[in-house]
Amino acid sequence: MHPMLNVAVKAARAAGKIINRAELDIDQVRVGVKGPNDFVTETDQAAEQAIIETLKKAYPDHAILAEESGQSGSSDFEWVIDPIDGTANFIHGLPHYAIAIALRVKGQVQQAVVYNPANNELFTASKGEGAYLNGKRMRVSKRIKPNEFLVGFAFPSGPAEGSAQVKKKMLALTESTAGIRKSGSAVLDLAYVACGRLDGYLCYGLKPWDLATGVLLVSEAGGLITDP
Repeated sequence: MHPMLNVAVKAARAAGKIINRAELDIDQVRVGVKGPNDFVTETDQAAEQAIIETLKKAYPDHAILAEESGQSGSSDFEWVIDPIDGTANFIHGLPHYAIAIALRVKGQVQQAVVYNPANNELFTASKGEGAYLNGKRMRVSKRIKPNEFLVGFAFPSGPAEGSAQVKKKMLALTESTAGIRKSGSAVLDLAYVACGRLDGYLCYGLKPWDLATGVLLVSEAGGLITDP
């Protein structure tokens, strides 16, 4: 495993311990609202801080772009962090959420970690070295018939320009595939494409921390990423 990927895995597992402890008494977790259907908890913040501390200890000169604390530092090496992608699932006790950590070097994603602490699934990828689930090589689905596809789908939860067109595309997918899934975690949906659990994923309005890890996982697993 690449040394930088190894540090990212260490950071993800540290955050995972915090999240798993909080999940044991989820009703006691304080929840805030950032926007329509956009939640943040004290657990998000604590997990993000644990990730940043681990990364900064190993690479003090690297820059950080984190969902909760924003941008810090300036460097060709930038860590992109989402401490809990799927916070709404987390606060409802639904175990479908993930920690996402990516390293961008001069704007290009080189390392990616997606970790679901609820079921101890660790997805990793290094540029040019493949993608793995708990150490086992991943490949995208081999299905080629659209009516057999299971497709993940995500769109902005608040008011958004073009939402009517987005809903029209969602309906078209429903009618032309085996089904669509809106899970509440873009990061995990993309990881599921990488390991073949989903045959595709269509998304709108996502942030860098939602996409950075998934793009590398899918491409290293033999998938195609394109602008819809």
